[in-house]
Amino acid sequence: QVRLVESGGGLVQAGGSLRLSCAASGRTFSSHAMGWFRQAPGKERQFVAAINWNGGSTVHADSVKGRFTISRDNAKNTVYLQMNSLKPEDTAVYYCAASLHYSGPYYAPERADDYVYWGQGIQVTVSS
Repeated sequence: QVRLVESGGGLVQAGGSLRLSCAASGRTFSSHAMGWFRQAPGKERQFVAAINWNGGSTVHADSVKGRFTISRDNAKNTVYLQMNSLKPEDTAVYYCAASLHYSGPYYAPERADDYVYWGQGIQVTVSS
């Protein structure tokens, strides 16, 4: 059974940092893109960041560019999201996702439909 389990969320003051981790089990995703999305109350799920199979290509949403960094460790089958300079508007449930599609070595999709496996999500709350 494939599982993606997020950890590292919680409550932090504005300007603070958190590091989310997403550990995959049940199969390896070392050859596939992975991503992070978030969903705030009453809003649609939003793309945050994506990373290609070997970490050589990353994409970040404009709203987090320069503050968040996605990375991965294929030996640990884990993807990370380092979040710095957090703002109250970053408050959301954060989800990691894994794709099984392939569209070239730099493939790092931004659409939720391009991902097959999803974690259960983890709450991140940023207080002002």
